[in-house]
Amino acid sequence: MGGIVDFDVRFPVSSIHVEDVHAASGVPVADILEITHTKEFPALGEHELSWELALQAASAVLRRARVPATAIRKVIFAGSGEWDRPFWSPAAKVAHELGIDRAHCFEVTNFCNAGTTALQVALKGIGPGEHALVLVGDRLSRMVDHADAASKDLFNFGDAAAAVLLAADAPWMFRLLHTAMRTDGSWADYYAGRVEEGAVRIRREARRTGLSAAYVANFTALLEETLTAIGRTTDDIAYFLINHGDQRMHRKLLDTIGLPVERSVFNYDRLAHMGGADTFIALRELVDAERLRAGDLVVLATSAMGFSWGITALEFHG
Repeated sequence: MGGIVDFDVRFPVSSIHVEDVHAASGVPVADILEITHTKEFPALGEHELSWELALQAASAVLRRARVPATAIRKVIFAGSGEWDRPFWSPAAKVAHELGIDRAHCFEVTNFCNAGTTALQVALKGIGPGEHALVLVGDRLSRMVDHADAASKDLFNFGDAAAAVLLAADAPWMFRLLHTAMRTDGSWADYYAGRVEEGAVRIRREARRTGLSAAYVANFTALLEETLTAIGRTTDDIAYFLINHGDQRMHRKLLDTIGLPVERSVFNYDRLAHMGGADTFIALRELVDAERLRAGDLVVLATSAMGFSWGITALEFHG
């Protein structure tokens, strides 16, 4: 299927402070901390843009990989579809800034599952010596109404960006072994955006129970499908990385599939839910800390509004 040559992540300069959210919403600090688990986390400031963060990450990757702009055939910007400007292509903007002028530039919208969705889209149709660039970025924190106590469950939405350089042929840092994804459209109206006073705000539209059970059921089924496809077992998983949205769900899923917490990455003490960049942030930390060995199996578990779930299996090559 091809693989990841290199990747990087970038964070905004600005942050969200729990005390400020408390002042705006009236929700007690202790209750907010049950959602965020940290008193401060990165989020786009008033004049910060997600495409600029993605550009910074992409510039670093291309510089390290020494890949010429002429070798890149696809530039894909993945996220929620609520870009920095309406009716606009952030993929095209980043490509232009990087001097990439021979690529097809487009967007993939699947919310926080979009980054891993874009990996498989990016690798289709590129040949030997060709590359694709996947950019993951969003402005989730800017769509949360921090003055609305009913939006408390979204108070942990922060922002980050990732850039992933892919190639059809080796050498890779990670080989993409398999991807399995599914969507349960019965949850499509659970959350939706509304335009209010010139800004898009996320609102819970339909209240129902069972989402936690749906997460566990879909993730475990997709993991079983993936492990069967690649001829591995749960015991072969070196690290299982999941969207950084709900620490309780994170631990529950690890317990359900029988993996200890030491085989995942927990950054809840300093990071909240950083959108689709979550698993790439965790993956970058594993690489930088030299915690991976050649041949290690790393599984990314991603989820998104809609609701969609995905399992992506990677093999570390070093």
